[in-house]
Amino acid sequence: MSELKLTKTRLFEGVWEGFLTSSSMDNLQPQLEVTHLNEPVLGLEITEDRENGHWVVRVPVPLETLSDGIQTFLIRDKRDGDVLESFSVLAGEALGDDLRAEVSLLREELDMLKRAFRRHCVETE
Repeated sequence: MSELKLTKTRLFEGVWEGFLTSSSMDNLQPQLEVTHLNEPVLGLEITEDRENGHWVVRVPVPLETLSDGIQTFLIRDKRDGDVLESFSVLAGEALGDDLRAEVSLLREELDMLKRAFRRHCVETE
């Protein structure tokens, strides 16, 4: 079992971000790897934040990995192979049956109807 704990903070502008803490007292640079479909994902950044006692981890989501369906990324400790965290991106046709996508679509349509109704009210006064 890894002594490392990775906690997601956000996914913003195509970059997954989190912070990494260690239960051991050694201050060695953590060795992580990110994979998608068992292929390495490049661009991983690990920056020590001494003030807050953790490392900041940033994983850019490569555009070439995005396609219809669910794309899952694994973040592992290279030393022992333990999966510390994973995240998934859902896109395309797979969203068709997803309730959250339906609610989002309904909200957009409702906003469109509200704008049209307001415009109609202004025009008929």
